[in-house]
Amino acid sequence: MNKQETIEQLKAIVKPYIQNQEAFDALTEDTDFINDLKINSANLVDVILDIEEKYNIIIDNESMEQMVNVKSALGIIETKLSEKN
Repeated sequence: MNKQETIEQLKAIVKPYIQNQEAFDALTEDTDFINDLKINSANLVDVILDIEEKYNIIIDNESMEQMVNVKSALGIIETKLSEKN
């Protein structure tokens, strides 16, 4: 799976929770979940749970705290997937 595919899957996961469509439409690796997409902290937990389910991974609390933008989410997903193999 390449980075662009993962970004598209991530977009599908966060879409139900966003409050800023314009930022979502212009999503890049630097897009911040809370500041740009206006996802509240409770919904960010839902996003993380959805990511865990989608990729069949467990995201620990330390990783959860680091997952603030698209780039960090991609890195954590990649790391957790490589740990499984």
